Amino acid sequence: MSTTTATAVAPLTIEDAEVLVTAARRAAEAADVTVSVTVLDAGGHLLAFRRDDRAVLISGETSTRKAYTALQLNAPTADLVDAVQPGGLFHTLPTALDRPLLFIAGGLPVHRDGRLIGAIGVGGGAPEQDHGFATAAVEALA
Repeated sequence: MSTTTATAVAPLTIEDAEVLVTAARRAAEAADVTVSVTVLDAGGHLLAFRRDDRAVLISGETSTRKAYTALQLNAPTADLVDAVQPGGLFHTLPTALDRPLLFIAGGLPVHRDGRLIGAIGVGGGAPEQDHGFATAAVEALA
């Protein structure tokens, strides 16, 4: 019988999601970029979504797929680009998941106490910009 006690980790809340969306939006506005932001909880459920009316329609799907990819693989999407190239770690990764994965910068997993609690995806700017906006959001939550 184990005497170790499990430590509960607080889940990603709606309030946390609002912080993430607001921080990503502010970072994008400071760069004069219009983006869509998606926040998922650890189960892949949509907690928050924001798309400015000026954003390209596809940016909403892009931000969602980036968040989903970061969540499923528990890694920043920017770090996964080379992994899907021929000979890469995920080159043969099946695409028969709930939604196709998207290996382009802008998706980040969100951790609390070292555990995965959700993910954020930002779409609408250049990949490097989206990554920076998502990073600013995660840093604001910390």
